[in-house]
Amino acid sequence: MTTTLRPTEPLQRTTDGARSRHYAVCVNSRPVGTLHLATHPVFGPSVAQILDLFIDERDRGRGRGTVAALAAEEVARGWNCRRLEITVPARQHALLRLAGALGYVERNRNMAKTLPARPPALPAGSVGRRMTEAEFGPWLAHAKEHYARSVVERGATEEDARAKAERDHAALLPDGIATPDVYLGVLEHDGERVGTLWVAQRSDGAYVYDVEVAPDHRGQGHGRSLMLLAEADALAGGATRLGLNVFADNVPAQRLYESLGYEPTLHHLYKPLL
Repeated sequence: MTTTLRPTEPLQRTTDGARSRHYAVCVNSRPVGTLHLATHPVFGPSVAQILDLFIDERDRGRGRGTVAALAAEEVARGWNCRRLEITVPARQHALLRLAGALGYVERNRNMAKTLPARPPALPAGSVGRRMTEAEFGPWLAHAKEHYARSVVERGATEEDARAKAERDHAALLPDGIATPDVYLGVLEHDGERVGTLWVAQRSDGAYVYDVEVAPDHRGQGHGRSLMLLAEADALAGGATRLGLNVFADNVPAQRLYESLGYEPTLHHLYKPLL
């Protein structure tokens, strides 16, 4: 039997070069699933995404998904894409195994935790406070620079990465340090500044956008203290759940979050198209 992709709509194209198309996954012309392939809205026409891949339950376990994903790679190559990305919910173990077998590598993951009823206590000598106006400017410049570097690593140009950093921070912090439902904090230990924190209340719970321990104070447990401070702020804002993002190569951070009870919710994977 032959598994193929059959377009179910014309190729969708925009003036900036973006592409999108839905397909039926077919076995000898019999539809057994669906696939949606598109170029990335941020990183442009050189990066494609499998936005949806579904195989009917009765046809699973027969390699249909594998062949469909490989066919999507060929379509993406025909679009002159250099990388293909996919996001997999944490509990879809079969799809995670399939992605791994096809050579996809995890770039980052989302994690979340159901918060306790009471805020955790910080270690002795540690205290959290709100960031001052004088501290906000240097912190924001540093945050934008760090964010832009991460965007460049995903294939964007320096110019596009900096523009995205400006747009995203302006959208998330429209009123700067006074933005509603946002906590921009500083952790001090024995009177010395040791780290910073950015937490926001969202419709799906609170979210840690940025947490950073000062380089000279790493490896001393302050990362854990910052996360406890994040939980306390989330609870104070009425949230019952706290989420975050961590990159796959940041193993110490992953271990910290796991030790605090965070669990993966989404895995973001990529594969170079040679």
